[in-house]
Amino acid sequence: MTYQETLQYLFTRLPMFSRLGAAAYKKDLTNTIRLCEALGNPQLQCKTIHIAGTNGKGSTSHMLAAILQTAGYKTGLYTSPHLKDFRERIKINGVVCDEDFVVDFTQRIQPLINEIEPSFFEITVAMAFDYFAKQKVDIAIIEVGLGGRLDSTNIITPELSVITNIGWDHMNLLGDTLEEIAGEKAGIIKKGIPVVIGEVIPETRPVFDLKAADSPITYAQEKRWMIGWEYEHHLLKVSIVDKANNGHTHYELDLPGIYQTKNLLTVLEAAHQLQLQGWKIDTGIIQKALPHVKKLTGLHGRWELVHQHPTVILDVGHNVDGMRQISRQLELTNYDYLHVVIGMVKDKEVDAVLALLPKEATYYFTQAQIPRALDAAQLQEQAAAFELEGHTYPEVNKALKEAMAQAEKNDLVLVCGSVFLVGEVNL
Repeated sequence: MTYQETLQYLFTRLPMFSRLGAAAYKKDLTNTIRLCEALGNPQLQCKTIHIAGTNGKGSTSHMLAAILQTAGYKTGLYTSPHLKDFRERIKINGVVCDEDFVVDFTQRIQPLINEIEPSFFEITVAMAFDYFAKQKVDIAIIEVGLGGRLDSTNIITPELSVITNIGWDHMNLLGDTLEEIAGEKAGIIKKGIPVVIGEVIPETRPVFDLKAADSPITYAQEKRWMIGWEYEHHLLKVSIVDKANNGHTHYELDLPGIYQTKNLLTVLEAAHQLQLQGWKIDTGIIQKALPHVKKLTGLHGRWELVHQHPTVILDVGHNVDGMRQISRQLELTNYDYLHVVIGMVKDKEVDAVLALLPKEATYYFTQAQIPRALDAAQLQEQAAAFELEGHTYPEVNKALKEAMAQAEKNDLVLVCGSVFLVGEVNL
């Protein structure tokens, strides 16, 4: 098979959560274990960091990867979903995996695919572990796909586990209380392995404390806090106080969303825990890496500026907590008028998200080109109940073109609501 034929096979032969939703979710680790056993258990052949959470796990994973790369370590990074290119899921030092490897891996594993009928995600997890082992990475950062306890990535014994936060998402699969959702995320905690918790709330702390009874646990927000921030030349400049020594340290991030300040506290504590294990990551390395996360790792879609006059921002925020952060960011952003290009998927809390969006804007309702996408007309109808008005468009680029045509040079055009929608933007 050619590379394109291989992708077609992977996308159409295997159940894919991003396309089908819950129907593609396998609630056990059996297939992943079988796949990795057939490959010689590559997940045991390199050191790993495991990152879960409702929001922020992608940004946190990329920031840690940038830091480890800057420190001189050959760093693998597995994330999902991809925006443009399937190979974005599997990178080493910011470089996507080889097309030839994807073809070769798929051909090698095809007999087992036919036998056990794995999901798309199960295959990509095994593919990542195999690539990182063959490339002999020093460490690989592994982002959880969904949940934690039953996620395909949860067959590793990492150097460190990280849980960024707990919020409302995937309740149909993870539970309809924050305690239940936290229990699923906490499933990545391993006996004796340090774990860093980013944000914690009263409902979730007892869950983490209980699960980590036999593991060193650290709450990032209790170790450091932000005392100031400002924007300058598209960088977010943040001042942090470290409780251990009461010293002030300044960091610059090229991920400008104000919500990144919470992820930064998580990243700093994770880096500290790695330092304690002997990884050579000092403050200077961190300060050198964070202004260049996008360049070093290829991260996109986090309050990403892609056009000026009018300003066009892409953000993959898609659930209640993510939209709450976007709403806060809008309050901090200067613009004359707001245009929102939005599309969502059917299995999200659509009404709860729409309730958070500003009424003083023009909306351009659209949909990603996947089966899970909520029909644009239905989204428009639901939005009307929240006094959000606008027309519908069959796909995101037509919606964005119209928004940019209607916008004045000092207006803001925001594209949000779905990772898949942002991934389809061509600008």
